[in-house]
Amino acid sequence: MSTRYPPIEPYETGLLDVSDGHVLYWESVGDPGGVPVLFLHGGPGSGAGAGARRYFDPSRSRAVLFDQRGCGRSRPLADGPDADLSSNTTAHLVADIERLREHLGIGRWIVSGMSWGVTLALAYAQQHPGRVAAMVLGAVTAGTRVEIDWITRAMGRVFPQAWEGFVEGVPEAERGGDLAAAYARLLSDPDAAVREEAARKWCEWEDAHVSLAPNWRPSPRYSDPLFRSIFARTVTHYWSNDCFLEEGQIMASMDRIAAIPAVLVHGRYDVSSPLDTAWQMARLWPASRLVVVDDAGHGGGGFVTEFTAGVDAMLAHVLNP
Repeated sequence: MSTRYPPIEPYETGLLDVSDGHVLYWESVGDPGGVPVLFLHGGPGSGAGAGARRYFDPSRSRAVLFDQRGCGRSRPLADGPDADLSSNTTAHLVADIERLREHLGIGRWIVSGMSWGVTLALAYAQQHPGRVAAMVLGAVTAGTRVEIDWITRAMGRVFPQAWEGFVEGVPEAERGGDLAAAYARLLSDPDAAVREEAARKWCEWEDAHVSLAPNWRPSPRYSDPLFRSIFARTVTHYWSNDCFLEEGQIMASMDRIAAIPAVLVHGRYDVSSPLDTAWQMARLWPASRLVVVDDAGHGGGGFVTEFTAGVDAMLAHVLNP
């Protein structure tokens, strides 16, 4: 079961020029006079879908969503071997968020995110804590090498058949090394057939390792060749570069946001991002509250209900401190 607000269309959209020739698509939904709330999508490279608009109470919030560099309705897309990803890093995305905040004339906002969007939200908040009124983070990640190795290698113990197909997607000589880096190389190959096969294999594995979520069904987005290409290229670019963070950077900097109120929502059966990251983060964050969703994985079950409830709780906190 999931409880979200009804479908809603943006009252405002725009394209924002940022650095290095990138143009970001952004949109606002809800009440223009409401509490500003930023949503950061996952991936990296998933884009902000219409369903994400429904986490936010349209009578109390001014929700802002945008497509991060290289994906969705932003341009240029991270597609094909000629796409230059050198200006697509965590630091660039953090700067983009600040540019968007300034463009929209927002002083402080609630910052929310899912999965990779959690890592990005934390990187942003730790750099700009004065701009963050509260946080709501679902499927908690911290962008560590441990997490990347877990998803690309160790989780083969849980899904051995699917992992075997995944690892067979790279040349035998590279199978013992950094699988994200091996896939990143294949996804920039000049041969379109090589790129397409690598994107297909990567996305099959992505679908497999979230499949413990209740009521899971294969994601239809992976049937789109363009989405597969953009998503796989972006994820492997970030993961093969350790999410452009120092190892342990997020956890080591939790003191910078210790006083910011937050709700952390995490599925008990999330094997893509095991619960220990959220647990450790909550212990380092005095103002946070961890909600463990007993019937959820990396989504599914009551996850979206609890995430929406977390947003509502932080809206109430901001409106009635």
